Amino acid sequence: MRDPDPLARVIAALERAAPESSDYDLSPDLRRRNARDLRPAAVLIAVQDGPAGASVLLTKRSSRLAHHPGQIALPGGKPEPGDAGLAASALREAQEEIGLDPGNVELLGQLAAHETVTGFHVTPVLGRVRAPFVPVPEAGEVDEVFTVPLAHLADLSRYRTERRRWLGQWRAYEVVPYGPYYIWGATARILRGLAERMARCG
Repeated sequence: MRDPDPLARVIAALERAAPESSDYDLSPDLRRRNARDLRPAAVLIAVQDGPAGASVLLTKRSSRLAHHPGQIALPGGKPEPGDAGLAASALREAQEEIGLDPGNVELLGQLAAHETVTGFHVTPVLGRVRAPFVPVPEAGEVDEVFTVPLAHLADLSRYRTERRRWLGQWRAYEVVPYGPYYIWGATARILRGLAERMARCG
């Protein structure tokens, strides 16, 4: 029997306190930026329900971009002056990147922020997609929009740590592959943070 609310564990997870995370958690020897130099950003963890269960919307960035080409990411970006907070920034970016109407999203809450080695202080915003929609990838920025089952992302055994050379040093990072999609770095660490909270909810 399915849970009356497929997002019940997600909502319960928001009530579990958790510290902020960082790319440096797995690579403490990397030279760290001054906290005052970090730039704010927000991403949307958009969860939608369907016949096969709940899933999370992710994007594949355009291979033509100068920064992080072809990488898997959550919709999001830097706030703009007209945004009424970081949640509004995440919703605006999701509308621009994948055509998700902010009115079609029920905001559920926020997770602890994540610091990236590229100098961003990223706040993950959790939202429920109210009704089915057809994604419209932003030309030039997003090559593909796809979904990953929430059950896959909530399974801590799916995550592992890998490492590579970055700016002349070894950098360790989280990965949570799904089919042909290599989800890694800050995106994987943010999703793991949600999975850890969900695991504590039983």
